[in-house]
Amino acid sequence: MKALDGSPVPLLMRIASHPLRWALMSELAAGDRRVGELVSALGEPQNLVSYHLRLLRTAGLVVARRSNFDGRDSYYHLDLASCATAFGAAATALHPALRPAERRWPSGSSVLFLCTGNSARSPMAEALLRHRAGDIDVTSAGSHPAAQVHPNAVRVLRTDYGIDLEPRPPQSLEALAGRRFDYVITLCDKIREVPRDHGSAVTAHWSLPNPSDAGTTNRATYPEFRRVARELDTRIGFLPP
Repeated sequence: MKALDGSPVPLLMRIASHPLRWALMSELAAGDRRVGELVSALGEPQNLVSYHLRLLRTAGLVVARRSNFDGRDSYYHLDLASCATAFGAAATALHPALRPAERRWPSGSSVLFLCTGNSARSPMAEALLRHRAGDIDVTSAGSHPAAQVHPNAVRVLRTDYGIDLEPRPPQSLEALAGRRFDYVITLCDKIREVPRDHGSAVTAHWSLPNPSDAGTTNRATYPEFRRVARELDTRIGFLPP
């Protein structure tokens, strides 16, 4: 597709200009969703939602992943890096001065990352966000804390990001009773199903696989720890919502 002056219309404009596709992207911007949740939120037939999700996936703007809690379900999420590139290209094509501005955290913000064991995903997310924005309150917890933080989480953070993980055992969600957070982000599908009250916090869900499940030895799981850490770092780079 080309504009009237013959220049190509940016990919984002061609794909996201459809009202339903834009609504899907807007819904996924708040967190990962299952098809049924998108159908309920948008009030559209499932076959129509699935069709437009497929177009968004083909364009590289949306990614699907099987739930690690119920394999019959899939979670959809925005590929934030691809979206950022597409938005940047569209803005620059219109006017170079429209390049996206740097995002900053509000002073005094507090963030909680949750998973089941607090041994892999959530401590990595906590450390990565603290490394990016050291002046905010970041913590993590698990619904069923493991005995220790996984050695590969410590290794990946030190090797790939130069971060020495805080030497503390995984902590229970119960230990945070009474504390209030501005943002609460769940990182595994299982804990998302646990009823919780986070008050006025902005909540989001990131459907990430447990890297510990990728093998039976530290050596076997290490590549998955690196991949999950990269995805966490990318998503964290696009916070705050």
